[in-house]
Amino acid sequence: MQTLVFATNNAHKAREVEQILGPGYSVKTLRDIGCTEEIEETESTLEGNALLKARYVRENFGYDCFSEDTGLEVTALAGAPGVHTARYAGESRDPDANMNLLLGNLEDMPDRSARFRTVIALVRDKEEILIEGICNGRIATSKSGDKGFGYDPVFIPEGYDLTFAELGDDVKNVISHRARATLKLKELLLKEWLDL
Repeated sequence: MQTLVFATNNAHKAREVEQILGPGYSVKTLRDIGCTEEIEETESTLEGNALLKARYVRENFGYDCFSEDTGLEVTALAGAPGVHTARYAGESRDPDANMNLLLGNLEDMPDRSARFRTVIALVRDKEEILIEGICNGRIATSKSGDKGFGYDPVFIPEGYDLTFAELGDDVKNVISHRARATLKLKELLLKEWLDL
């Protein structure tokens, strides 16, 4: 069993990543390693925030670590909310408030194309690796579905007519931005293990 430290306290994300990695991997959260402080995302890019969190764990707790930052990039909003996705409607990180603001800002806009982009940073010893996963799609005109988290009720992935919140984990964990980035991470780890 390979243990990986994921620089998050978001139980939804940790469970999603562990499901995608599959048997043979145990994902530990910040809480699991005794890190109780909030690691502020102060960088202006997804890459910067992902590296910041993973470096913090490596430097302060000594664990090899991976972290991710995800942004919803909406074409008609010039790529917003982007790096501010979690705090789009304010510091409370309220998913409903975020979605309501997004739907309001897109009202009457014909172009609803968007993409989710996840950047994973893997930091170990002196090595830092960045991995990207992208899921193209569009923003629905209203919320639909009760599965998932975050913006899942308003994001319709390319090739589907249902939101992530309607499709559920079985589909989302194959086609999502986070799934694509995590599978690349798994490929990297597996290749290294086979090369030992």
